[in-house]
Order: sequence, then C-alpha cells, then structure tokens
Amino acid sequence: MHITTSQTSENKKSHGEHILINMTYIAKNVDLDSGIELTRALEYWRRYFEENNIVSALVISEGYFVQSFQGTRPAINTALEKILDEHSTIFPNIVNIEEIESRQWNGFLVKHLTSSAEDEAYTLKSFSAGSDYNPYLMKSTQIESFLTAIFEDDESNKF
Repeated sequence: MHITTSQTSENKKSHGEHILINMTYIAKNVDLDSGIELTRALEYWRRYFEENNIVSALVISEGYFVQSFQGTRPAINTALEKILDEHSTIFPNIVNIEEIESRQWNGFLVKHLTSSAEDEAYTLKSFSAGSDYNPYLMKSTQIESFLTAIFEDDESNKF
C-alpha cells in the first residue's frame, strides 16, 4: 500500500499536532535547592522543551514556580506527564489550559524575582492577593497578566 502525502498529513492531524496549547501552572518548590540542583533542572527542561518545540516563561520567587508553556497538544500533554512523573514533589497546580493561535513566548525564558524594589512592584503591588507573594492566592487571570508583565519586551531573561 502506498501512502500519499495527504494521508500522512491527515494522520498527523489526528493527534492534534496542528493545535497549539498554552498551559500555565503554579507549584511550590519543596525539592530543589536554589543552587546547582535548580540550575541543572532548568537546563534539562530548556533542552527538553527546545527538542520538542515548546516555548516557556518561568518565574521563580520565594520557593514558588509560575510557568506557562506553549506547544502542540501532544507535546504539551507529554511534557505535563513528564513533569508530574519526574517532579511530583513540586505539587503542580494547573491554573489555565487553552488553545492559542500563536506562541507568546520566544524560547525558554526564566526570571528569578528577588526582594528588590523593582521585583516587589511585580509581585506584591500589582498581582498578589495579599501582603506576601503567594501565587496560590492569585486568580488565573492575575497569573497570566503577571507573566505577561514580567516578560513583555524582555528577551534578556532567556536561559
């Protein structure tokens, strides 16, 4: 049996490869320290996402992760399964999954927020639901706005 190009193309679409997904989750870092272990994990995920054509924006602050990643439906499902399997101690909470028309991020962006005045403007004044930074208290729309505000026009945070 000879398979034509149109049949091959249709087979690819049968798994949702033509649909882009944005998934955002929050997590508490209870496993990785803030040094070399975290750096190794970030490099591992940067390579994995790059190999699977997934883009990402990740904020790390006060032991919390806020991450949005975007790619094809199968790639996002596989990445989520891998995160849950390999990093079950971070207890990820999905706050948003949606189909998108195009990718918002460019590469694997990482921002470490500190207690500096500039970073506190992002975390406490604009988006936090209380006096302390805690993404678990934020609505999904606040989290999405938070990520957009931190990474808009800022490619210098590429890992």
